[in-house]
Amino acid sequence: MSSTVTVHPTKGVRGIGLVTIVAGIVMILAGLGVWVVVSQTLADEEITVSEDASMFAGQQVTGPFTAYAQAEVINKHALEASEGQTYAQLEQDDPTRETVMNASFLRASLFTSVVAFGVCALVIGLGILFILLGGALRKLAGGPRVVVDSPGYTSSGDLSDARRADRGEAERPTSPTPPTTPTTPTPPPERPSTRTPPGEAGTTGRAPEVPSSRPPDAPPAGGSPSA
Repeated sequence: MSSTVTVHPTKGVRGIGLVTIVAGIVMILAGLGVWVVVSQTLADEEITVSEDASMFAGQQVTGPFTAYAQAEVINKHALEASEGQTYAQLEQDDPTRETVMNASFLRASLFTSVVAFGVCALVIGLGILFILLGGALRKLAGGPRVVVDSPGYTSSGDLSDARRADRGEAERPTSPTPPTTPTTPTPPPERPSTRTPPGEAGTTGRAPEVPSSRPPDAPPAGGSPSA
């Protein structure tokens, strides 16, 4: 007989989805908070991109792109002052060595802000992904119970009679017709042989007598019967 199976939603998935959503919200808020702090700190320094910069010339440094542009300009000016030599290549008593050192510190600070902006963007993106994932988990776990009708089996492993009846007569296999056995013809009866075997003919010295097919009382052929 057939059986009914009820599939329940997995327990705990809704809770995991809720925790994932909360974690995503926290990550977004943290990323936005750090972005605002770093941007405000750069704005307080009132740094303006030099006019000879390749991009964002004359703009105030408040974001990752303007900070990167100003760091490149500082490196350009330091190399011009040292005639193309870096801080490590200059002599210790060279007067430009201190200028190149200050330029290196400024570039490192600006690049640190650029990295901070990148980390904030990564955290915000992960927070959005966590919220989407948590919403999907809660939607999957909040579905109704599903009832599945499965076929029943007998103790021998066959389908039950009720299940067979549901399948219909059309699916029942037809029994094959047994092959027809060919009949062997009966041979005709053998006629008795009138010939004497060679061994018997040699013992008498005469040819075997052939029995006549004429009746004993019949007259000989071509003659008249005797009186």
